Amino acid sequence: MRLDSPQINIMTRACMKASRSLIRDFGELENLQVSTKGPGDFVTSADKRTEKILIEELQKAHPDYGIITEESGQINKTNVKNRWIIDPIDGTMNFLNGIPQFAISIGYEEDNEIKCGVIFNPIMNEMFIAEKGNGAYLNNSRIRVSNKKKIDDAIIVTGGPKKASKIKDKIFSEYIDVSKHVSNVRKFGSAALDMAYVACGRFDGYWQRELNYWDIAAGIIILKEAGGFVDFFEMSNDVPLKRNVLASNSNIHNELSKLIVKKNIE
Repeated sequence: MRLDSPQINIMTRACMKASRSLIRDFGELENLQVSTKGPGDFVTSADKRTEKILIEELQKAHPDYGIITEESGQINKTNVKNRWIIDPIDGTMNFLNGIPQFAISIGYEEDNEIKCGVIFNPIMNEMFIAEKGNGAYLNNSRIRVSNKKKIDDAIIVTGGPKKASKIKDKIFSEYIDVSKHVSNVRKFGSAALDMAYVACGRFDGYWQRELNYWDIAAGIIILKEAGGFVDFFEMSNDVPLKRNVLASNSNIHNELSKLIVKKNIE
């Protein structure tokens, strides 16, 4: 690993420790306890166990830091200067169905800016890391966004609405419109990995609505340090931990942005 700052070391160590039980859980899915926390949203004993390990490891190093997590909410709320942003399993539905497309995601935020991040797919043994000003890496190799120049040649990835979404029709309409202007649109089921895949050039662009901050916090810095662009649209002050995100390489970013903005205006 070419990045070895204290924060990166803390995050990678936490990911590696949590991944051991997560890999075991993935191999024993039939024994996993699953509950519903909302329409289309599931939480497993693996989510809770992974998150617990991550929190414990991060707090060993910095017990005073704030933490935003998917399952436990906010810890040390008064510290808004230094915060860890955690998603123990991004891609829970994939995980539950035995699809090895999920990841542990940790971002470190300082003064309201993501400074470094780690996204780790333990089944594929792929760790994406980045730190502001020091580049982005997949395992030991430097990564860059694609150099695809024409949007009609681009492969774009997205998520799609959850079952409970109140804007399903808008999202599906947007999907159709974008698909008419690009080579192909994929749906892989993990926002963190979608952003990491744009960062390393596997996809050329990504957009998705109604995301949680912890889904993409680490991906923001990884994509930026890989030379990509990240925009947020239709932000709401009422729900600060929700995001609508658009990310791509520099060549197609404006065109992809216009497609999304066009749908917003109509």
